[in-house]
Amino acid sequence: MEEKLKIYEKTIKRIHSFNWTPKYKEEVRTSLNKTVFIPIAEKTFQKLDWDIVFKDENKIEAKRREKIFGVDKWTEIITANYNFGNLEVKSESLGNEMWDNGRNSKRVKLFIHALKETENEYDRNALNELEKETEEKNNWDDYVIPETLPKPKESKKPSFLIPIIGGIIISLILGFVIAEVSIHGIYFIGLFEFVVGLVITFALKKLIKSSNFTDFKKLHSLLIAMIIITYLSNQYFQYEIILSENNYDRIGFFEFMKIRFSEGLTIKTLNTGWIGLVISWILQLGLTYAIGYLRLVSTITSYQLERIPTEVLDFSYYHFLKGKSENEVRIELTNKGWSEVENQNEVFEAIQAIYGQIELGRIK
Repeated sequence: MEEKLKIYEKTIKRIHSFNWTPKYKEEVRTSLNKTVFIPIAEKTFQKLDWDIVFKDENKIEAKRREKIFGVDKWTEIITANYNFGNLEVKSESLGNEMWDNGRNSKRVKLFIHALKETENEYDRNALNELEKETEEKNNWDDYVIPETLPKPKESKKPSFLIPIIGGIIISLILGFVIAEVSIHGIYFIGLFEFVVGLVITFALKKLIKSSNFTDFKKLHSLLIAMIIITYLSNQYFQYEIILSENNYDRIGFFEFMKIRFSEGLTIKTLNTGWIGLVISWILQLGLTYAIGYLRLVSTITSYQLERIPTEVLDFSYYHFLKGKSENEVRIELTNKGWSEVENQNEVFEAIQAIYGQIELGRIK
């Protein structure tokens, strides 16, 4: 952040916010028009060292990053929304706090001040020039349609069977490993769920690439199934290991689970009963799913983008921007050597993945 802005920030009077998610907003008038507002707001965010995560014709968002105990962490998301000369600036906390200690009000007031400073750097001629440049950039007026495009890679027919089989095998292996650790090692609640989520999504990443399958709904269902199989098989493997290692009389698995419930969960010397056991299982499923979901979205998006050369993406996006329909863009792609429907579908998936990647960055 620029030094003069740091000095100004110290003079801002805080307005405290108490809520499940603390936030603060202000509305001000601006003489900027819609076209130049976004680039000036973008420059303002850059001065403040806030990371821009989204922008469109009327809105721009950035996240503020701060080092906490040596680790970079998002602290607030700041949104500036332009509406016919009215500017709404909002800051929202990204942590688990219920009291923001006035931080959101400081972000809003600092942005408004910095925006005015940035605006004052432009005279009327400079604003007109900026408006012209922005319109040209938004309309891709300087884009030159290439004579040729990189040739498409040989497309593999998508197969959901590969992720299904691989997912089941990985889940059973994970279930066995967790059972071994639970019985013979030390189980750290939270850490193991994090690791399981990473392992599952790493396996899915490899399976997605080998199968060329990117249907999110089906892969999402597979992720849920893998998590359930992992933790359910963990209980079954614990049952088998305990019986085999202790020479107990064989009882049914459901009888074993009844005993687990009656014994409950013991943390050090505290027995939390069956309620604690159920809560621990819910936490297991929830934490693993949360990690797995975010990683799965990121994995699918990255794979969809890496399949398609940038030149082809730019070419297709340009024609969509100029108002052409999907069929018309398919014709344009065919003329450039991308005639296979599967290849064309992958191009459209990649364009959607760009938007998905942006939305992923906006997650609060």
